[in-house]
Amino acid sequence: VQLQASGGGLVQAGGSLRLSCTASGIFSYYEMAWFRQAPGKEREFVALVRGSTGGTRYADSVKGRFTISKDNAKTAMYLQMNSLEPEDTAVYYCAADRYSYAGTPRPNQYNHWGQGTQVTVSS
Repeated sequence: VQLQASGGGLVQAGGSLRLSCTASGIFSYYEMAWFRQAPGKEREFVALVRGSTGGTRYADSVKGRFTISKDNAKTAMYLQMNSLEPEDTAVYYCAADRYSYAGTPRPNQYNHWGQGTQVTVSS
């Protein structure tokens, strides 16, 4: 299994970025998610999309600003990030797993990870 995240960059507050995650070796029913990790902080959940139903979940901090989507034909996932804030600055990681879990998604629930892409939002 390989996941490849891309699309990060430097943007001013209020701007937008679109992250992409392409996957190989997984099936369309896999759940895929985005996490992020800021310097000195733990990796935190951002958003997920369930492969079987297409259902989505978001962290409260990004609701209404970020939109996650998935292309099952390509086993690719996207994160459209609008109204970016300096607090969104972090390395963003995509993750995938064949199982879905209840409750707040935790990093240790995902077996497959991409390498991360840096998002920097200047004030």
